[in-house]
Amino acid sequence: MRRTRNRLGRGLGALIASATAAVGLAATPAAAAPAAPAAGQTVQPGQTCTAADLGTRHPIIKSTEVAPTITHFKGWYVTDGSTGSQSVDTSVQDTISVSVGVNGNIQGNFQVEALGMVGGMLGLNVQVSYTHTSTTNKSISWDFRKPGYYGLYEGTKKVTGTYGSLNCNRSDAGGLKWVEGPDTGSYTTYTTLEEGAVRCEDKVPANSIMRKAQDLLDCGSATATAKHPAGPVPSAKAEAAKAEKSVKATGSPAPATRAALDCQPGVYKIDVPGKPLNWSAPLLANDGIRLRESNWTSAHLDNWRLCNVTEHNGIIEASLWNWGNGGCATIPAGIANQEQAYLTTVRCGEDDLQRFYIYRDVPGSSKIGLQNKYTGSMMGHDRYADGELIRQYSSGRQDGTGTYTLTGV
Repeated sequence: MRRTRNRLGRGLGALIASATAAVGLAATPAAAAPAAPAAGQTVQPGQTCTAADLGTRHPIIKSTEVAPTITHFKGWYVTDGSTGSQSVDTSVQDTISVSVGVNGNIQGNFQVEALGMVGGMLGLNVQVSYTHTSTTNKSISWDFRKPGYYGLYEGTKKVTGTYGSLNCNRSDAGGLKWVEGPDTGSYTTYTTLEEGAVRCEDKVPANSIMRKAQDLLDCGSATATAKHPAGPVPSAKAEAAKAEKSVKATGSPAPATRAALDCQPGVYKIDVPGKPLNWSAPLLANDGIRLRESNWTSAHLDNWRLCNVTEHNGIIEASLWNWGNGGCATIPAGIANQEQAYLTTVRCGEDDLQRFYIYRDVPGSSKIGLQNKYTGSMMGHDRYADGELIRQYSSGRQDGTGTYTLTGV
């Protein structure tokens, strides 16, 4: 180590002072009173936390919307001679995939906890693991008791909304509190699938899946009132609704352009508290940031600077520039949606994958937690060992292995 541990507080104090000066902040206003607890919310804003929680987070549901959605549909005409049980091939109308933020795999605890909270708040049985409604045509068997114009359907209630992140951070009142961090995102899930048949003249509940299917029938049109042979009848409304559906391509973030970094003068190690291992940047492009012990061969790969620093509501946002290889810490774009994706360094650019929120312990302590801005995941390591990769964990490491020390060198 290049400096003794008695400079921890002074090093972090310089960080705090320079970060505040960089954005011209006055004293942070007093926090608003915590909102009423949400159903299923295990951690509440304003509750106390500990330094071991700096590298963790919990979801907070900010909004919910429930909308009946038809996933499969077919218009079908039944004559007097064709009543009884029939199997009807319906075509795909819409596909719903479960996702939370950038993660469509629902691999981590954060995503499961968020979706579980949504279900608890709404009193609905929603999907809490990755799945999607069928992407292929589906046969529905139905016992037709009366002749008429039917809509055969499969549908569900699509549940969407936004979430925030509760993180542990220092509070103006003193001590550590769970506060709403800057990370936000959206989620999509759905309830149990329902299939059935509905006619234009049927009285059905408003805002129900059956009513949504009925809306796709050409009720009142010549198509609905004309006599037809038994079998399929095209629905102009259903085809028009299907045509309006568009698939959003999430993909990876756009390639970064070169960033003009404004770095603070301080240089830091990112240590495991009270232990010799710290973050060390890779020499090879296909390697990641690992826990290493500093020695004469470290070649500044264990030295980091905070760049393009901003601060909002007491939470610092910065790029982490490595002195040894000149790159910025990031999650590789191709695996950014994966739980336990590793951290590496790349050419610095204007890219949210290279931006990190820094949550701090009380003044006088240099303990921190780090969160990637784009993925929302917390940084941590699976075990304490030389050469262990630094990875992202959606909820952080609940055993405290996501809490680090920012040590001035």
